Amino acid sequence: MLALERSLLRGFLSAAESLEWKQGEVAAAESGSLLQLIFDGEYEAIFSKLAIRNIFSASSVTEEDIDSYLEKQILAYLDCSAEGDNVERQRLMFLLGVSSLQLFVQSNWTGPPVHLKLQDFLPPALLQKFCEPKMLHAAILKMLVLDGESVYTLTSHPILLLIARIILVNSRHKLPSLQTLSWWTLRCVNIHQQLLEERSPELFTLAQTCIKQVTEAETLFTGGESWHLAVQFHLECAYTFLYYYEYKRAKQCFSTAKDITKLQINLTGALGKRTRFQEKYVAQLILDVQRTDEFLLPHSELSPAPTPLENLTMNYDLNDDTVLNEIKLADADQYQIPDLCAEELAVILGICIDFQKNNPIHKLTEEELLAFTSCLLSQPKFWAIQTSALLLRTKLEKGSTRRMERAMKQTQALADQFEDANTSVSERMKIFYCCQVPPHWAIQHQLASLLFELGCTSSALQIFEELEMWEDAVICYERAGQHGKAEEILRRELEKKETPGLYCLLGDVLKDHQYYDKAWELSRHRSARAQRSKGLLHLRNREFRQCVECFERSVQINPMQLGVWFSLGCAYIALEGYEGAAKAFQRCVTLEPDNAEAWNNLSTAYIRLKQKIKAFRTLQEALKCNYEHWQIWENYLLTSTDVGEFSEAIKAYHRLMDLRDKYKDTQVLAILVRAVVDGMADRSGEVASGLKGKLQELLGRVTSRVTNDGEIWRLYARLYGNGQNDSGEDIEKSLQCLTKAHKCEIQSSDWEKDVSSFKEVVKGAIEIAHVAVRCSKNKSNHQEALQILSSARLNLRGLSSKAKQLFVDVASNEVHSEIADEVTTMDNMIAELQELSNQLRDQC
Repeated sequence: MLALERSLLRGFLSAAESLEWKQGEVAAAESGSLLQLIFDGEYEAIFSKLAIRNIFSASSVTEEDIDSYLEKQILAYLDCSAEGDNVERQRLMFLLGVSSLQLFVQSNWTGPPVHLKLQDFLPPALLQKFCEPKMLHAAILKMLVLDGESVYTLTSHPILLLIARIILVNSRHKLPSLQTLSWWTLRCVNIHQQLLEERSPELFTLAQTCIKQVTEAETLFTGGESWHLAVQFHLECAYTFLYYYEYKRAKQCFSTAKDITKLQINLTGALGKRTRFQEKYVAQLILDVQRTDEFLLPHSELSPAPTPLENLTMNYDLNDDTVLNEIKLADADQYQIPDLCAEELAVILGICIDFQKNNPIHKLTEEELLAFTSCLLSQPKFWAIQTSALLLRTKLEKGSTRRMERAMKQTQALADQFEDANTSVSERMKIFYCCQVPPHWAIQHQLASLLFELGCTSSALQIFEELEMWEDAVICYERAGQHGKAEEILRRELEKKETPGLYCLLGDVLKDHQYYDKAWELSRHRSARAQRSKGLLHLRNREFRQCVECFERSVQINPMQLGVWFSLGCAYIALEGYEGAAKAFQRCVTLEPDNAEAWNNLSTAYIRLKQKIKAFRTLQEALKCNYEHWQIWENYLLTSTDVGEFSEAIKAYHRLMDLRDKYKDTQVLAILVRAVVDGMADRSGEVASGLKGKLQELLGRVTSRVTNDGEIWRLYARLYGNGQNDSGEDIEKSLQCLTKAHKCEIQSSDWEKDVSSFKEVVKGAIEIAHVAVRCSKNKSNHQEALQILSSARLNLRGLSSKAKQLFVDVASNEVHSEIADEVTTMDNMIAELQELSNQLRDQC
C-alpha cells in the first residue's frame, strides 16, 4: 500500500505502477475504484458512490450541528468494522478525506468550478433546519473559524474542507494503517490557513507535529524512487515555515530541496540587449541554472509529465516599441538552461519566493526577481508553476509604465482561467502543493488592486463588492469621496446578516467604539479582530491604557498577530511600561526576525530598563535588517559609546556621515576623545588608546564637513595632545586646530559683551600663544617660526585692545577687576612673544 500512497502524494501512477496496481488486490476493492477516480481527477464522482453516501446517511438525525453529525458518522463507520475489513475501511475513509481536500482545492484554487450539492450526499433531515442555503454556508464557515480568525465569506463548498478536516485532523488516531496520513494532514492545514484572516497558532502547532512525523517516517523516503517526494516534502515544509515567519527554517528546507536536485542556481551577469535600438551588448542580470556534474535524474517516469502548452495560461508578450519581450543574449548557448523537470522548476520558484521574503522592497530586488521569473517562464510546463511565476511578474511590472499594460492583461487572464474547463483539474493539480498558488479570489483581489492603483476606482469597487471584500470596497468609497456610501453599504449588509467582521468595518468607517463592542459580544468574546480594531482606534486617540488592554485581549486569542504586537509595544513605551514593551517587541522579532523597526524599539525598551548590553546586541540585529536607517545608526552610536564599544561607535559615526552629510554629535566625540587620550578600557578590557588613528581619521572627516564648530576643533586638538606632545607634527596640528577653534568662537555673536565669554576666548588665545611658542622652537625655518609667533601676538594684541575698550571703568580709567588678570597675562605674553621674535630676527 505504501507504493500507492506515494503515487497518491505525487498525484499519478507511472506506467509500471499502473500495471502492478491493476493486478493487485486494492484495485478490486471499493477503495480501488475511489483511488482510480482520484488519479483521473474525478473528485466530484466520488460523492455519488454508494459506499460514500452510506457513510453520511443515517436512519435518524438528532438535533445536532453538521460537524458533530459528520464526525459521529465517520467514527461509527471506522469503529463498526470486523477484523478483516478494518484496513479497507481505513483506506476508504482516508481516500474520502483526500478527495474532499482535492475537490475543495479545485473549487477555490485551480478550477474549473465544482457543481456538487450538499443534498446529493447529506440526509435532508440534517439540512432542513437551515431555511436558506446562505445560512447553511455561514454555519459551516463558522465551524472552520480558529483562534478567533474569520474565514473568507465566499469560500466555495466549505463542507469539503470540513469533511477533510474531520478525517485528516480530528480522526487521525483512527487511521493507523496509513503511512502518509501526516503529510495529507499538513496539506489540509496549509489549505485551511489560507482561508483565515490571520495566522493561526493552533494550525501552526499541528503543522509542526505533522512535519516531525513525516520526517521520522524513514520508509517514506528510502530508495531512489523517493527522490521526487523528498523534494516536494521539503518545499511544502518551507512554504509552511515561511507563512508563519519561520524564515531560517524555511531557508533550510529550500536549501535541502535544492541540494537533493543537485542544481546550481546563481544570479549572474551576461552581455545582452534589452531594447530594440540598442547597438552594443551590455551587462544584463540573468539567472544561470546548471546541474552539478551532469547529474541525471533517477526515475524520471515518477516526475509529472509536462502539460501541453495550449492548456497553460497564456504568457502575454510585451509588444512595446522599445523594450524587447526578453533579453537577447550575445552568447545564448553559454547560458542554456537544461530541460528541467517539475520538481526542479518548483525548487527555482521556491528559492525565488524565499529571496523575495528575505530582501527589502527595492529596484535591485525587483530586477533580481524578474531574472527568476524569466527563467521559470522560459520553460512553460506546469499550470501551478506558470501561474505562480506570472503572478509574481505582474506584481513586479505594475510600477513600470512600459510593462503596466501587460501586467493588467496578464492578471485578467490569470483571473479568468479559473472558469476555463479546457484544462483538466488533474493537469492543474500537478506539483500544486509545492508552489503556494493563491486562491482564485486572491488573484481577483490582485486584479482589483491593480485597477485601483491605476485610478480605475469604480472598476476596482465592482470587483471588491462581488468578492464581498468590504474593507477594500470601503477604501474605494473613501478615495472617491463617498464617505456616506461606505456606511450605507455596510449597514445594508448588516441587515442581511450581522457578523463581527462587518461591525468591525463599520467601526473603522465611523471611528466609533460601540461597533467594536458589538462585534466582540456577537463573537462571544472570540474575535481577535474586534479587539485589534478597537485597540488601534484607542492608539490613534492616544488613549494608551485602554489601547494596551484591547491589544492584550487580541493577542491572547491569537498570538501570531505581528502588527498587534508591534502596536502594543509602542503603546507600552508611551505609558513608560518598558517591561511590557520589551516583551511585545520580543514577540515581534520572534515572528519576523528581519523587522528592523521592532529590533530598534526593543533596544529602546532595554535602554530604559538599564539593560544596555542587551540594547547593544539588539541594535546590531536591527542594522542587519536595515543598513540605511539613520535613526537606528544613531541609537547604535549612542549605545556603543555608553557600553564602551568605542570601535563600533567610530564605525557608526562614519556610517551616519554617509547617510547624513553634516551629522555631528559633539558629546559622543568628547567621550571618544577622552577614552583615547586617557587610555580608558573598552567593554572587552582593551585600552582605547589603540583607536587613536581611527579617531583621528574620523575627526578629520567630521571637521571637513562641519567647519564652524569650535568645540569639535578643540577635541581634535586634544587628540593631538593640545601641543604638549614631543612630536613636532602633533604640536603643529594642535596649533592649527586650536587656531580654527578660536576663529569659530570669535565669529559667534555677543561674545564681546559678556565678560565670562570674553574670558573664555582670551583663555583660548593664551593657550594658542603657548603652543605657538613650542611650535616655533621646532621650526628649522626661522621665517615660518616668526610668522607663527607674529600671528599669535597680533591675536593677543587685538583682544587686549578690545578688553581695554570694552571693560574700562569710566571714572578711574582702569580695566575692570574681574578681567584685569587676563589683560595682564595677555600683555606679558605679548611681550614674551615680541622678545622671541626679536631673537629670531637677530638669528636670520
